[in-house]
Amino acid sequence: MATIGHLSASTDGAGVKIAATASAGTLLHTAINATDQIDEVTIWLYNSHTSAVAVTFEIGGTTDPDNHLVLTIPADSGLYLAMDGFPIQNSKTISAFAGTADKVIATGRVLRSTADEAHN
Repeated sequence: MATIGHLSASTDGAGVKIAATASAGTLLHTAINATDQIDEVTIWLYNSHTSAVAVTFEIGGTTDPDNHLVLTIPADSGLYLAMDGFPIQNSKTISAFAGTADKVIATGRVLRSTADEAHN
């Protein structure tokens, strides 16, 4: 049976402030340590800065462009859907860094399921 939770770097579901401005980024989530289970990760971003901020996700590693996903979040706005049900497993991580430190907040939900339940 699938379970719903928050990003592993979150305290009680609170947002995670993206402090890093370069690789390796601020840790947002570490996937379950298993190959027969999958975390489907959904992440929203809020930008509190007066300017647009580029955010780079590092998914399962830090190699550019292999593990990078780059989004620009408009000034003073959000929540923006950045990832929707992204499948990750086997202790892989999702981290992020931003063009400006401490201005973008990541919140998220994790659906943890067995591999045969996953919607990937």
